[in-house]
Amino acid sequence: MSPKNRSGTVADGARQAAAQLKPAVERAKPLAKSTGRAARRQLLRTRAWAAPRVEHSGQVLQDTVAPKVSAMMSEAARRLDPAQPRQRGWVKPVGLIATLTAAGGGVAAYLRNRNKPAGPPAPTGTADTGPAAMRNGQPATPLDASQDANSQAHPS
Repeated sequence: MSPKNRSGTVADGARQAAAQLKPAVERAKPLAKSTGRAARRQLLRTRAWAAPRVEHSGQVLQDTVAPKVSAMMSEAARRLDPAQPRQRGWVKPVGLIATLTAAGGGVAAYLRNRNKPAGPPAPTGTADTGPAAMRNGQPATPLDASQDANSQAHPS
């Protein structure tokens, strides 16, 4: 048989098979359509059933797994961060003591000055108010008085 004849017989065989299958195809068409509709209905039912379960799973993951993952990531970040300088434990107590001491000194000064009279201070020491006792309007100290006595005894 030549190749031309062979292709003719193959085509004839295909036509015969198609003719035999046509009644089966006609019977299967309505069945395929109803099966497609049933599959679409089942798909919608399945999606309606799965949606609340997927949402619940997401909520459970968010409430349980996400905090753990977040904590692990924070811990990893702390480990990656360079070491901070060590805090000195004595700095705060010493500063607190210094502050309290300064406040106590201020309170003591206030209490001491509160009991003094408001007038000018009274001169203490000698009752001498002459020119030797006063120098430039300032009361003389015992050192000034001895210098004045020396300067009068030894005129230069």
